[in-house]
Parts: sequence; structure tokens; C-alpha cells
Amino acid sequence: MAKEEVRIDKWLWAVRVFKTRSQAVEACKKGRVEMKGTTVKPSRTVKVGDEISVRKPPIIYTFRVLALSENRMGAKLVPDFLENITPQEQYDILEMSRISGFVARSKGLGRPTKREGRDLKAFIDSEYSYDVPSLWDDDDDDENF
Repeated sequence: MAKEEVRIDKWLWAVRVFKTRSQAVEACKKGRVEMKGTTVKPSRTVKVGDEISVRKPPIIYTFRVLALSENRMGAKLVPDFLENITPQEQYDILEMSRISGFVARSKGLGRPTKREGRDLKAFIDSEYSYDVPSLWDDDDDDENF
């Protein structure tokens, strides 16, 4: 007897959209998973034919449910259970973000790498390097004290 409905968090984990089920649950709770334009809770059930949008910055993936499973499967079996219908412009956005490389570090993402540290030091040195006249010239000021 095949199941007609499966929880969305289990299905997203089973078809390898997320590495862990807790990540799938968290994505649902944060409003990153949508069906028919509305955000869904982790307990929402999916049926064959449903379209699911998953926002994984910087792009939004869209999948069509072809079959149901609650058990995690091998990567080779995934195409039997979902169809990737993500528009090409979303993949173009992903490619642009890869090309642009590192732009800015968000707060809380850890220490800068060695390369970023060297670049920052070079920028600061070039920006603030200028000759400051010494306040203690030995030529004329010694006689006044």
C-alpha cells in the first residue's frame, strides 16, 4: 500500500534537498518553503503533482513531486521522485554570484581569511600613509626650552 501523502519536511530530506531533516524543518519554520505561493509548516503534507519552492539564497529552487517517500534515498534515485523545474534565470543569478566572488562579509561569519586580512592592511596603509612632521625637531626647538 503506497502512501498518498507525506510530510513536507520528510519528503525534502528524503529527496536530498536538505542534508538533515532538522534543516528541512528549520527552513519550513523560517518561511523558506512555499506551496502555491504560501509558506508551509513542516507538518504540511505533499501529494504527487504538487509544486514546491525552496529558497536557498541567492536563488529559489522549484520542484514538482513525482513520487512520495519518507526514507532517505541514494542520489541516483532522486530523479524518480522529483522534477526540477527551476527557471533558468535563477541559475543565472547563481552563476553571477559565483563570478562576482567575495563582496562583503556579513556580521557573525567569523574571522577574515589571511588574504582578506592582507587586502585590508594594504588598503588601510595606502589610505592613511602620509608624512607627519615631527614635533620634536632637534634643530631649533632645543634652545627655547
